[in-house]
Amino acid sequence: MNTNPQNPIYGPNSGRKPESEPKRAAPVASPRNESTPNAYLKTRVLAASPAELRLMLIEGAIRFTEQARSGLEQSHPEHTFEGFSRARAVITELISGLDREVAPELCDRLNGLYTFLFTRLVSASSERSIEACDEVLELLRYEQETWTRLVEALGRENDSASRMSELPDAPLPGVSGPGSGLDLPAGARISATG
Repeated sequence: MNTNPQNPIYGPNSGRKPESEPKRAAPVASPRNESTPNAYLKTRVLAASPAELRLMLIEGAIRFTEQARSGLEQSHPEHTFEGFSRARAVITELISGLDREVAPELCDRLNGLYTFLFTRLVSASSERSIEACDEVLELLRYEQETWTRLVEALGRENDSASRMSELPDAPLPGVSGPGSGLDLPAGARISATG
């Protein structure tokens, strides 16, 4: 073995670049270097509401499950593995995005659904089952339809709210009367205990 310090192959400096080579700066990402689809997707994600982001995740889970199913049909193990892996990752993201503080009952139901979908994806992958893929796709498409309707309804609601010329007057605390939102019969009492 040659341990000559001038020899870059062996010795204490092996694997190091000679200092005579200039160091190159890391490439700087600029909007011109990004490909158009990635730039579009990045803009779409940054501008999306939470409901739209969830819908995008569901659409991704559908796309990756379809990829896995296609890989099973065509005996293409790389596509199958990648599709199942990405679909499970998206389902995991859907589970982790649930906020129990906002709607605990709804979150419990969605958690159950997403956990079931994850489990079926694992089964479909290990059993190479197209039927299990179809079951997952059917549920994901139903979920997609539900979230699509929700996003559309929210969009209509936001559109109508943006067209309001004046904001409604908020009732003053402790004031009762017409239009105050606190129209109570004379002598009525509000009880927190019923």
